[in-house]
Amino acid sequence: HFGRAAEKCFVSQPTLSMQLKKLEEELEVQLFERTNKQVMITPIGKQISAQAQQVLRDVDKLKELSTLAKDPLSGQFRLGIIPTLAPYLLPHVLSSIKKLLPNLELLLIEDKTDVLLEQLNRGDLEAAILVTPIPGDHLTKTPLFDEPFYVAMNPKHPLAKRKNLAIEELSEHAILLLEEGHCMRQNALDICEEANVQENTNFRATSLETLRQMVAIGNEITLLPHLAVFKTPLKTNLLKIIPFKKPIPTREVIMAWRSLSHRTPCAEIIAEAITTSIKKVID
Repeated sequence: HFGRAAEKCFVSQPTLSMQLKKLEEELEVQLFERTNKQVMITPIGKQISAQAQQVLRDVDKLKELSTLAKDPLSGQFRLGIIPTLAPYLLPHVLSSIKKLLPNLELLLIEDKTDVLLEQLNRGDLEAAILVTPIPGDHLTKTPLFDEPFYVAMNPKHPLAKRKNLAIEELSEHAILLLEEGHCMRQNALDICEEANVQENTNFRATSLETLRQMVAIGNEITLLPHLAVFKTPLKTNLLKIIPFKKPIPTREVIMAWRSLSHRTPCAEIIAEAITTSIKKVID
């Protein structure tokens, strides 16, 4: 929509149309298909648009480099984090990061693993907090902590009176899991596969909070990571949390960044701050 595009560029619509027409003449290709009802970008237009976005990112890098030359621990730092960690981890670590890097502007982006990895590889993120396994030999992957899982269930569930459980004891009970795309779903599936535990396929949750609520109101069970369990006090009449017997299933939380990134010094300080802060939360 040329009108809305012009508005976002703070120019008039005729000015925007004229500049795009000049660009098409200079490049000798058609970037847009225009009708009275719609505007569509052409295949070559998509390629040129993607390259133009990269050019703009490179321009931002030039400005960032000049800022970093004065203070390498300053400027913007775009940090990605998966949804099953963001609301539970960040309250424990943000103050420590701010104390160690007072001149750093930390921008947080929450999304699923595949999206964050794409943004990281493209240069839209400086680093990301993820859960293993993570592909990419070009990435530095620093372990932050191992997060244990717990069994969560309705207090009326037959297993609710147990003080602890072996994962194999869940084999007769189908487990509720997150929907496709969440790395924690794969973590839970790997744990279940080892112990021959089946998934309850009648429902898949979009978030940990939805999963928690579904278990609380039904006769279901699920796995919850440590930080999600102890972020806020749980009402004992709604949800029963039972620890596992050893060996306790865990997930490995890491921080990843491009190995050749000029923001490596900041990434290393942030990673160390997270590890130190979480030691106080997870024994």
